[in-house]
Amino acid sequence: MSWLFGSALKTTMVTPERALAGREAYPYAVPTTHTVLGTPLQGPWPEGTAVLYVAMGCFWGAEKELWQTPGVVTTAVGYQGGFTPFPTYEETCTGMTGHTETVMVAYDPQRLSHVDLLRRFWEQHDPTQGYRQGNDVGTQYRSAVFTTTDEQAAAVESTRAEFQARLTAAGFGDITTEVATAAEAGPFYYAEGYHQQYLDKNPHGYCPVHATGVTCPRPLDV
Repeated sequence: MSWLFGSALKTTMVTPERALAGREAYPYAVPTTHTVLGTPLQGPWPEGTAVLYVAMGCFWGAEKELWQTPGVVTTAVGYQGGFTPFPTYEETCTGMTGHTETVMVAYDPQRLSHVDLLRRFWEQHDPTQGYRQGNDVGTQYRSAVFTTTDEQAAAVESTRAEFQARLTAAGFGDITTEVATAAEAGPFYYAEGYHQQYLDKNPHGYCPVHATGVTCPRPLDV
């Protein structure tokens, strides 16, 4: 999607002082229901539901990969990790909000473990590319994971170390993924309605997966 806005080609993170001012509320309506799963985008969700925020480049394809995962309750796309309150897509594309395109994943940890969800995260993109994924270049495409529990944070550390070893053996560089708690990353702002479940609404839409082909270790092959 980076070709849509030339100003998206930003590979230097904006400072809080230079970031766009934003606004006090959404300038658009946020949909209430997932078009594929039929579940609420903003809750409430069943008791025990866990939430993790991940950024894997273009959020259209990343969201589709995740809503297809058994154990996922709902997904939504949005903007997180930046400074501008309630940014729009166009503003995020300028590189002047600091946000990365993020997928909110609500899931049942009894059916989908934190580790298995994170394995899917690492495997479905290239976490070594810095401020880009393939031809999508800019800070909005950086890899990131924002946790909401100590258990998730521990799983991020263990899976990252395991995946780095596999990447190194395959000739890839160091993981550049931004890792923080959701509180440190700041609010998750839901994207405009047309972005939600975009590849369900537009099945032939452009959004390639940039997986490395490297897999995380499983219990039987560690």
